[in-house]
Amino acid sequence: MSTNEAGLVVVGPRVLGDEEILTPAALRLVAALCVEFAGRVDEILARRTAVQARYDAGERPGFAPETEEVRRGAWRVAPPPADLVRRTVEITGPVDPKMIINALNSGADLFMADFEDASAPSWANMIGGQAALRAAVRRTLVHRDEARGKTYRLGAEESLATLLVRPRGLHLREAGLRWRDRPAPASLVDFGLFMAHNAAELLARGSGPYFYLPKLQGHLEARLWNDVFVFAQARLGIPRGSIRATVLIETLPAAFEMDEILFELREHSAGLNCGRWDYIFSYIKTLRADPTRVVPDRGEVGMTQPFMRAYTQLLIKTCHRRGAHAMGGMAAQIPRKDDPVANAAALAKVAEDKRREAGDGHDGTWVAHPGLIPVARQAFAEVTTAANQLDALREDVEVTAAQLLAPPTGARTEAGLRLNLRVGVQYLEAWLRGSGCVPLYHLMEDAATAEISRAQVWQWRAHAVTLDDGRVVDAPLIRELLEEELAALRETLGADRYDGGRFGLASRLLLDLALQPELADFLTLGAYAHLDPTATGS
Repeated sequence: MSTNEAGLVVVGPRVLGDEEILTPAALRLVAALCVEFAGRVDEILARRTAVQARYDAGERPGFAPETEEVRRGAWRVAPPPADLVRRTVEITGPVDPKMIINALNSGADLFMADFEDASAPSWANMIGGQAALRAAVRRTLVHRDEARGKTYRLGAEESLATLLVRPRGLHLREAGLRWRDRPAPASLVDFGLFMAHNAAELLARGSGPYFYLPKLQGHLEARLWNDVFVFAQARLGIPRGSIRATVLIETLPAAFEMDEILFELREHSAGLNCGRWDYIFSYIKTLRADPTRVVPDRGEVGMTQPFMRAYTQLLIKTCHRRGAHAMGGMAAQIPRKDDPVANAAALAKVAEDKRREAGDGHDGTWVAHPGLIPVARQAFAEVTTAANQLDALREDVEVTAAQLLAPPTGARTEAGLRLNLRVGVQYLEAWLRGSGCVPLYHLMEDAATAEISRAQVWQWRAHAVTLDDGRVVDAPLIRELLEEELAALRETLGADRYDGGRFGLASRLLLDLALQPELADFLTLGAYAHLDPTATGS
């Protein structure tokens, strides 16, 4: 345990690279952010709880009358800096050195280094990620894969993707740093450490500190982040407006406040993104008390569902009216080398999805694997070769609250329930070992997709859903199917891998999440206590 001169206590274990990240200057900035904003983070979390209680009591989300003036106003966000003008393809991934190098070298326009859903938040992962990004910004990052005998290095400067960083959400805390005898807000830790080490360096190199903001539920949370940006820029002596942030619209309440969120961040805004997987999870969570909003099998909740279609159309119209980029959602498919026919079908599905996004007016899109970059780029090129589509104002779009809340349609099957259990337990097991981004069944699963799986199991049980074969989803059925899926996993993976892993704990956590009376806000909150701080997932 050590205490820096600003009063922030470091309680995390020594990990590789911590001496260049946990410097006195960096910790002073994190401490100053905690002094200024930790209390407001607590207030926001309390407000989230109070608002959800109203939804549970029957109130529905809607467009707030008190902010109608903002929605009707003619204001615009600040124009984008040069390296954020074209954002046709963005790749995302965890913050380990190999991923960072491969993503920056991938040919994507931008790379979002993800401290949140794609990274298990062990102390080693978080500090190691900061060290890797510090080296990447300075173009000195090298990774040696001893098992493969291969060394990874960054390519030519002009070929590298522009870097963005996603700090952890406001709901998460960092156990490795204590502020006033509590774990520090993880969002302030991730943001503060990255800013302290890289803001000035990025500006000197002609770029800037660019961020993605996750899990926001409304404009008051965007206002908090804008105040954080103003404070940090002033403290570091860099020009106001240097920071740019894209907000993920990945919660149902935020869909009703897109104008207001852009307004609060207007001098720092880089647009909005359709965080589709977390949005589905939030739809389940926000409307969890409503039996008319039970979702079908996960695979049937696509972008053509009316409530999903309404949200993406509104996002494009809102962003372009304000001069902000409207980013499309994630393609989570993983190219398949084992089956050319299945691979061709998967890539065709990605292409169709991306052509739809481009045709709707999105300015760019997300992919989870470098192999999807050419597919996504070609799909957009078939619609437009411009740097962006900010001139596609979509004045034809009119979206109502009823459309955003429309009930989804589709089947509820045993296969869908089994898939949720299978994905949920495997993701949690990998997460507990330090891996937050896990390839499963030819898709890249992260915390967002795992949240859908476990929340859907809870929803089906809570509302006693009848499957297409007539059976009702209840606790005995969930236990029975989970035991069968665990046995099948042990057979498939082998006894050594299964018994040497953390499947027992993962299955207990998943079962608890599925059977508890109230839907837990996030699966990672309870699981965090079981995460080894030194775990790296390697």
